[in-house]
Amino acid sequence: MDLTRRIRDKMMKERLMFVYRGVVTNENSVHLLMLLEKEMENSEFGFVGRKRLFMFVLESLQNVSRHSNKSQYAGMSLVVYSKTDTGYTVTTGNVLPSASINDLKEKLDEINNLETKEIRNVYRQMLSTSEFSSKGGAGLGLIEMAKKTGNKLDYDFVPLDNEYSYFILSKTVDSGGVGMHYSEKEKPFHGKSVAQLERIMAENNIYLIWSGHISPDVGKEVLSFTETKLAEEDIESNLRKRVFSILIEILENVAKYSPGREPEEQLGMPVAMIRMEDKVYSLTTGNLILNTEVDQLKEKLDTINKYDRVGLKELFRKSLSGQTISTDSTGNMGLIDMARKSGSKLLYQFEKINDLYSYYTLTVKVEDRTS
Repeated sequence: MDLTRRIRDKMMKERLMFVYRGVVTNENSVHLLMLLEKEMENSEFGFVGRKRLFMFVLESLQNVSRHSNKSQYAGMSLVVYSKTDTGYTVTTGNVLPSASINDLKEKLDEINNLETKEIRNVYRQMLSTSEFSSKGGAGLGLIEMAKKTGNKLDYDFVPLDNEYSYFILSKTVDSGGVGMHYSEKEKPFHGKSVAQLERIMAENNIYLIWSGHISPDVGKEVLSFTETKLAEEDIESNLRKRVFSILIEILENVAKYSPGREPEEQLGMPVAMIRMEDKVYSLTTGNLILNTEVDQLKEKLDTINKYDRVGLKELFRKSLSGQTISTDSTGNMGLIDMARKSGSKLLYQFEKINDLYSYYTLTVKVEDRTS
């Protein structure tokens, strides 16, 4: 559970909302965009601002996919959404041969030295020539990103070894869809924090983190993205179905105990995390809970953990017929169903935050029963 606390603290400190580590495809890019759209529905972003940001995100995702599609390091690609006081920051990371850095840096610096009108002119000139191929298309994509937001691109290269580096590209956009950029003297951009996040995820086999208020719409998009991701992996169909079903239950469990946006933003945002190692999925959520609900919930979890698979099946049947461990039959059914479908104990922890709230962490491990 220390990992969840570490992730939660980093996400809150850096105002990160969503992180995905893995191969970026045309299919999962759709859901990556939709996740941001659903989050932005409660923001001050107008239509123009939203459209500009979406176009930038789309081009960024295509840029990552273009560079890492056939790479052995494609699984190290990163997509990060974070909040600022006036808008959002979108950051991507992917591995490139260090030998290609100088050319790419030259393109980025050339773009960053252009004024807004000049960016448009260069973009038109590139479209009117037939000189750019798949290699030149990357330069066109960078120009397209700068054109959408009318400002400069933040970037960094973090060396991985003698041959490869991690390329980090970032853009902060305000509520009007205008790009924000600081000069090197004001606030130089560094990619170390993003590279550190990628390492944490790699070391702990994490491929998805969501940190924020999990509304029904956001929860739906997290599920849609996960469903697409599971379909892309070489995982046995029954395991995929169980993972998806348990994810539904564990996200509903977060929503059930949510005390609302205000205390979450002050004391601890909800976290949803998916890890996968040796065909064992670990689904983890963390959220604030009233201290008055802790003892009853702990009793439910301890009771459920006493049963084996046969006992859980019978307990679930009784819960359906109204003979529950307590009066809260719906909550019991969800927890029982998670234990029953996963075939593992429900791992939990309550961390007291203050006299009113605790932080409740729940992990469900879903194993492949065919092996």
